Amino acid sequence: MQDEYRTVARAGVHETEINRSRFLCALAPAATEQEAQDFIAAVRKEHADATHNCWAYVIGADASVQKAGDDGEPGGTAGVPMLQMLLRRDMRYVVAVVTRYYGGVKLGAGGLIRAYGGSVGEALDALGTITRRRFRLATVTVDHQRAGKVQNDLRATGREVRDVRYGEAVTIEIGLPDAEVDAFRSWLADVTAGTAGFELGGEAYGDA
Repeated sequence: MQDEYRTVARAGVHETEINRSRFLCALAPAATEQEAQDFIAAVRKEHADATHNCWAYVIGADASVQKAGDDGEPGGTAGVPMLQMLLRRDMRYVVAVVTRYYGGVKLGAGGLIRAYGGSVGEALDALGTITRRRFRLATVTVDHQRAGKVQNDLRATGREVRDVRYGEAVTIEIGLPDAEVDAFRSWLADVTAGTAGFELGGEAYGDA
């Protein structure tokens, strides 16, 4: 797994005008290829009257899925420059659709490449990006007397508390960078006088 990746902070649309053509870049996070395709279909439906709805998406922290479509623009002048912009910005789990309303002035191949790639770059700047970092899921089990202090200490040290469950004991789910697992184990033993349970789980990504 990659240690971290960047993705778009939120879904949104950024509009720009080039030689009287309107370019609307819709961006959204997409966890799967199906989500990306559904988003493209939704934008196409919304802008069914547009001249073109070109698209690109990158799925996977290692960018294992990369696809793009020109939707009638000359081959390689729309989807590919959009995809290249996403990759140049190290974007992952993201889908972009650039809707073009033709304004009567032809841009030529170079102009199209700049317009479609540039629309994606401007939209990323406008909507913002976030870094998501890989971490290990871990479960801490403590008695009720110590649970409140442990939770407060976890939050005070910037640990992400993902879930808290109350039963005979209190189970707290957290996320930890791999490099900090041993130090955390020692810290937990110190603050609970060795009474806490600690179990490592699988891997996930969270906001850095």
